[in-house]
Amino acid sequence: MRVALVDYDSGNLHSAEKAVQLMGRDAGAEVIVTADPDVVRRADRIILPGDGAFPACRAALDAVPGMVDALRERVIAGGVPFMGICVGMQMLADVGHEYRETPGLGWIGGEITAIDTPGLKVPHMGWNDLTVLHPHPVLEGITTGDHAYFVHSWQFKVANTAHLLATAHYGGAVTAVVGRDNIVGTQFHPEKSQTVGLRIIANFLRWQV
Repeated sequence: MRVALVDYDSGNLHSAEKAVQLMGRDAGAEVIVTADPDVVRRADRIILPGDGAFPACRAALDAVPGMVDALRERVIAGGVPFMGICVGMQMLADVGHEYRETPGLGWIGGEITAIDTPGLKVPHMGWNDLTVLHPHPVLEGITTGDHAYFVHSWQFKVANTAHLLATAHYGGAVTAVVGRDNIVGTQFHPEKSQTVGLRIIANFLRWQV
């Protein structure tokens, strides 16, 4: 099984690579950190990380020749399991509003809006409980009250609540996990979320769409 971890200079690749290697060892997973669209086209699993501002991440992804087309071909047309992490998850939306309006990939309907939590610090940073709203193979074994590690100031407001799989509470419900069909995304960093995060990565590697 080839797992492509997309390298576009906008993600915490080392930690994610190590976590996927650890959880994929028994499954014989080959983790490939790549900026090559042809490698993405041959992948059996694809992970898109993302750190920083939405416009910068989208511009960096667009700057890798052929990468967005390869992702669409393999994920949307090819149906391979895909995971977006942090801003990699946010880019699944139709549009982001950070600094300026920026189009997303449009794979899950919705928009990226600022976290509005009067009296609480933004960014939302640190460990927080998850509330699981809908069962999903990638959330197998994850229950309400489990902790994950967040670092973000913007969140995914989904258009269809069926695509909102889990939330956290930070002055109100904050999107934690989204998904539809062969696509899933986590606002938190599974590679930094210890047992819970490693379980999610293992579930993703086993996921049969």
